[in-house]
Amino acid sequence: MAAAHAPGEQQQAQPAGGRVQALERAIALLNAVAASAPKGRPVAELAVECGLNRATAWRLLATLEHHAMVDRDPLTNRYTIGSAITTMAATAGTEGLIRRAHPVLEQLCHETGETANLAVAQRLGLTYVDEVTPPVVLTARWLGRQVPIHATSAGKALLAWLPADEVEAMLSGPLAEFTETTRTDRESLHAELAEIRAQGYSVSVGELEQQLYGVAAPVLDSWRRPVAVVSVWGPSDRVPRSRFAELGTRARRAAEEISELLGGTASARPAGPAPGRTDPAGEHRSA
Repeated sequence: MAAAHAPGEQQQAQPAGGRVQALERAIALLNAVAASAPKGRPVAELAVECGLNRATAWRLLATLEHHAMVDRDPLTNRYTIGSAITTMAATAGTEGLIRRAHPVLEQLCHETGETANLAVAQRLGLTYVDEVTPPVVLTARWLGRQVPIHATSAGKALLAWLPADEVEAMLSGPLAEFTETTRTDRESLHAELAEIRAQGYSVSVGELEQQLYGVAAPVLDSWRRPVAVVSVWGPSDRVPRSRFAELGTRARRAAEEISELLGGTASARPAGPAPGRTDPAGEHRSA
């Protein structure tokens, strides 16, 4: 006797080769959600597209949401791709990302005379996956090092272009203080993230290690989501605040070039001056 199907659900052939039907349906929903970017789609539309009963689609989406593979807007009930998928994509694409980005980092290092890094988001922070250092400068190696998301220019550049709910999730724990300039107040950090988004790059004034200053800019995909971060840093005597504007602009241009190499078209270029910035030389108001 044939298995009964819920009303409105199209009967589908069982997957061949030992595949799991429920997983096949979940993958179909994920693909449909991804295709609906950036606005997302409600469960009713996704169910129709995937040939599923609405209740079945809702249960699958609820499970995917629980594991952060999709996000649901509580106001519109539209589903979009979640942070877990973004993290997986960044991890899976690291080798190709490095291959495409490395020549850009080499040029950035040559232009600035300072260390240029590429970082990607991981579950507990940010990890540096590629690095180019000046040949005549002794510098610490950060390749493979994972750093806290709130205490580096790279981490703040990532946060500034993430949706608010993802920022809250990444900052859910205590904000550790590493130096006197580390941002540990959430309200102050959120205000700085708004400034970063306005000016197109972030800065760090010795917030992880007291003598290390730097700037960073996000590599954005076509939907203006950060897939990686480009940073330039060095000792405070070589990377003083007076160089922040110059280095920030160079980092942003390098990030845009990498984005284009990856097939993205979005730019972190600022729409206008950032709030609270009055020094054209790049002096940041919150030392």
